[in-house]
Amino acid sequence: EKLIIMLGTNDVLQGADADTVIARMAHFLDQIKLPHTNILLIAPPPLQRGTWVDSEELIEASIRLSAGYQRLAAERNIPFTDAAVWHVPLAFDGVHFTEEGHRIFAQQLALLLI
Repeated sequence: EKLIIMLGTNDVLQGADADTVIARMAHFLDQIKLPHTNILLIAPPPLQRGTWVDSEELIEASIRLSAGYQRLAAERNIPFTDAAVWHVPLAFDGVHFTEEGHRIFAQQLALLLI
């Protein structure tokens, strides 16, 4: 069994800064009762300009999640990956994956789980 976690985008959209989101993730990870090797933490792709994303602050906060999540994963010996490197296309809203984005995300995730 593997628990795959990719959270934080909605927190940023609702006004939380990256440090707050990272602290929430740390608390969440510390509550999980699985062996750390059974967890995969994924930093979500950064937000882009779109109908739901109208400021550089939101984009910057979403970008900062990656380094913070990577640090948390290293501190807890949890596997980590950054979906930003997968170049997942986002829809007009700047948040959700396009159809092609879902395909790319699924392909990249499958490579990690094999």
